[in-house]
Amino acid sequence: MGSAFIGIIVGAGFASGNEIMTYFTSFGFWGILGAIVCTVLFAYLGMVLTRLGSRMQTNSHKDVIYKISGRYLGVVVDGIIIFTLFGVGVVMLAGAGANLHQQFGLPSYVGSLLMIVLVFLTILLNVDKVVAVIGSITPFLIITVVGVSIYSVWTMDTTFAVLDPVAKAVPTTLPNWFVSAINYVSFNIAVGASMSIVMGGAEKNEKTAAWGGFVGGLGLGILILLSHLAIFSKVDDVAGTELPMLAIINSISPIFAIFMALVLYGMIFNTAVSMFYAFGARFIESGTKTFKVFVAVSLVIGYGLSFFGFTNLVSNFYPLVGYLGLFLVAALIFASIRMPKKL
Repeated sequence: MGSAFIGIIVGAGFASGNEIMTYFTSFGFWGILGAIVCTVLFAYLGMVLTRLGSRMQTNSHKDVIYKISGRYLGVVVDGIIIFTLFGVGVVMLAGAGANLHQQFGLPSYVGSLLMIVLVFLTILLNVDKVVAVIGSITPFLIITVVGVSIYSVWTMDTTFAVLDPVAKAVPTTLPNWFVSAINYVSFNIAVGASMSIVMGGAEKNEKTAAWGGFVGGLGLGILILLSHLAIFSKVDDVAGTELPMLAIINSISPIFAIFMALVLYGMIFNTAVSMFYAFGARFIESGTKTFKVFVAVSLVIGYGLSFFGFTNLVSNFYPLVGYLGLFLVAALIFASIRMPKKL
């Protein structure tokens, strides 16, 4: 369950390093403290989410959200989750274009258009096994992040003190390291809440569910810290790239970077399918003709919005979701304090 929780959160933005650059590396040394704050919060909130799901034995986030948020705030939080599903789907389309552009030199719109076709065909054909195969790449991706992080720090030819001003020159829309850390947790909880709750609901043993969420949150925090150190140690080389982790891998081995670019594209595909499928299913019964038309229209609109660019979307949309997601985080913390015996 801990591994599954990490898999839910570790999407293309994280794996590519773009999120880490925006939320942590742009604050230099302070980014390390931000990663530690994230670790604590992810561990706690992961535990709360999976335990709530197990306690209520639910197969939908809707029941839990309205239970912990109340009738009126529940509408707001549910709306935020819906907004997040579509928005992250759009970011994935932009990320697909950025991936193929940076590694293979293809125009960004080509990678995004190919992703739309793949996502629609998957939903049209209901090829669940394809998504399952792509999802199995996640453990390999985690191992790669750890390996690249250790390699980057081990081979750095300068000091973090020298690189600190370089890192702080990286543009970010977030005001300081603490707000950035809170925002990052809030954003990811908004993205992963639905699946985390459902995952917890599949586990009858409440204690097991709680430990699963806790371990997953702890592991996620460690990955954030390692990724930050990797990008921080090479920030003078990768600042300005849309996919900094891929740029680091490219400097290690161009052949391995090609393979990683394809793996990353697979991660983007997996996330995009999940987001657009869940978005459509929230309004219309999945599998119906109306559902497929709704998803197709959503993808076309998403394609148009993806032209804002991957970095611009991560820098502006993600923090916005993070601020909105504070409603959900507050509801979760309040629920864990107010109903200790029911958690």
